Amino acid sequence: MAAIDVRAIVKKFGDFTAVNGITFAVEEGEIFGLLGPNGAGKSTLIRMLVTLLPPTAGTALVNGFDIVRQADGVRQSIGVIPQAMTSDLELSVEENLIIFAKLYGVPRSKREPLIDELLEAVELTKWRTAPVKNLSGGMRRRVEIARGLVHEPRIFFLDEPTTGLDPVSRVAVWEMLQRIKSQRDLTILITTHYMDEADKLCDRIAIVDHGDLKALDSPLRLKASIPGKNVIEASFGAMPPTWLQTVERLPHVEQVSAEDHIFRISSDNGPATTTALMETAAQHGVAVQSLSVQSTTLDDVFVHYAGRALRDALQEANPMDRQGFMVRKQ
Repeated sequence: MAAIDVRAIVKKFGDFTAVNGITFAVEEGEIFGLLGPNGAGKSTLIRMLVTLLPPTAGTALVNGFDIVRQADGVRQSIGVIPQAMTSDLELSVEENLIIFAKLYGVPRSKREPLIDELLEAVELTKWRTAPVKNLSGGMRRRVEIARGLVHEPRIFFLDEPTTGLDPVSRVAVWEMLQRIKSQRDLTILITTHYMDEADKLCDRIAIVDHGDLKALDSPLRLKASIPGKNVIEASFGAMPPTWLQTVERLPHVEQVSAEDHIFRISSDNGPATTTALMETAAQHGVAVQSLSVQSTTLDDVFVHYAGRALRDALQEANPMDRQGFMVRKQ
């Protein structure tokens, strides 16, 4: 049985469709990523899966519980880390965890050893008595993660977990999530618009845009699925009028785009195309001013399936998808 089974789920706000019949399954023990810009429908989808928002049509099973008919079962099975930091700043790290443990009915006999274990897992044992307001952003995010695990959920939802963190803190959060996942036998669903985060963390990725599921597979297979395994970016000096056509005829070239003297060349064999490009430039007396070869990235994958760059899509946000979310204990 899949840990999460999403079945043709739809969410409409009036005439606007935020999530448009998405279907996918997340296997037990998997780190599954939802990749897309703000307004793509990621957070709306997550709010439905954690029972904060009823679907307009379709449904989903989370740990075997139906999100509409068995909401309490879903809530007991999941931990949720919203994008916004929600720990009480005036309380200590330990006090924040104790409050959540009590809300989830964790017995007193189990509470203390469990909190000790979680603080060690997120490397905050030394700061257990420190007020949360005195911690760095990365440390506060670790408090949020520990707090979301106090009731020992089977499935963990994280919405943009590293937004606003510096690069070092982001990497630390990635490593911690991978370690906790393996230690606690968790299934993790994570939303992000960071390509490197999705690439490094996730076993599989679903690309979502405008409420539609555009693609779903492992990062490696997604990158292998699009034309152009490598991208060569080169700038040239004076060029003959037919230089674009000459470059397009080089071996293994899939596509060429040019802006002024800068050419972006997609190739299914970067080394061979690069060698041919240098030889051809020498034959035609064209000076190569700069050259770089890049492997296919998830940004290229997003452009291929969504028809636009993720960095451009981030400028467009659906207001219904900007809201944060929190699981309410009922």
